[in-house]
Amino acid sequence: MPDGYDNTRPYRLIFGFHWRGGTMNDVSSGGSSGTAWSYYGMQEQSSNSAILVAPQGLGNGWANSGGEDVTFTDDMIKRIESDLCVDPKLRFAMGFSYGGGMSYALACARATVFRAVVVYAGAQLSGCSGGSQPIAYFGIHGISDNVLNISAGRSLRDRFVANNGCAAQSPREPAAGSRTHITTAYSCRAGYPVQWAAFDGGHGPGPVDGCACEDGVRTWTKGEAWRFIAQF
Repeated sequence: MPDGYDNTRPYRLIFGFHWRGGTMNDVSSGGSSGTAWSYYGMQEQSSNSAILVAPQGLGNGWANSGGEDVTFTDDMIKRIESDLCVDPKLRFAMGFSYGGGMSYALACARATVFRAVVVYAGAQLSGCSGGSQPIAYFGIHGISDNVLNISAGRSLRDRFVANNGCAAQSPREPAAGSRTHITTAYSCRAGYPVQWAAFDGGHGPGPVDGCACEDGVRTWTKGEAWRFIAQF
């Protein structure tokens, strides 16, 4: 809940889905990085302008068998919005790894429910029911990811490049050893942007430029993710 919550003000609603073996508590607490990384940094970045949700997956994952995790998300939205003041045009989902796969599944199945998704190091792990409608999409992936290859992330991105009527392009990606990232904004249908950020690193949501490390305090990803969300 935002500090100073006002039940007459419609808030953004942001879901942060955990990774395989992770928990809702890992997302809400920010883990070893602390509150600067709570909800993938959105608690810090949103400055009390968003309601933040960290769901817990069955078996610490998001297999979404028979669409059950999408249904779970539908039910959470109903429960939350029956009690709290949410702007129904400003719902967002984000997650790392398995949580990225779940966010992608929601982009496919609930493109009219969510305004945008942010997928950190994702792959098609939770299915893609539907998948033909446009939704704002931001994919972030490491060029040396040895858990979910960057090609998997590109594939997810390209579905929404097509759905969102974006001009095809091959975004630049940083060289190995550069310890940098490159973010590319596609030219798309108005209201349905697609962004892609590739970084010189492996499987993680909180890379730091100039460092072979993960740090939720110093990562650039939270600022870029928030700017993507905040444009709506």
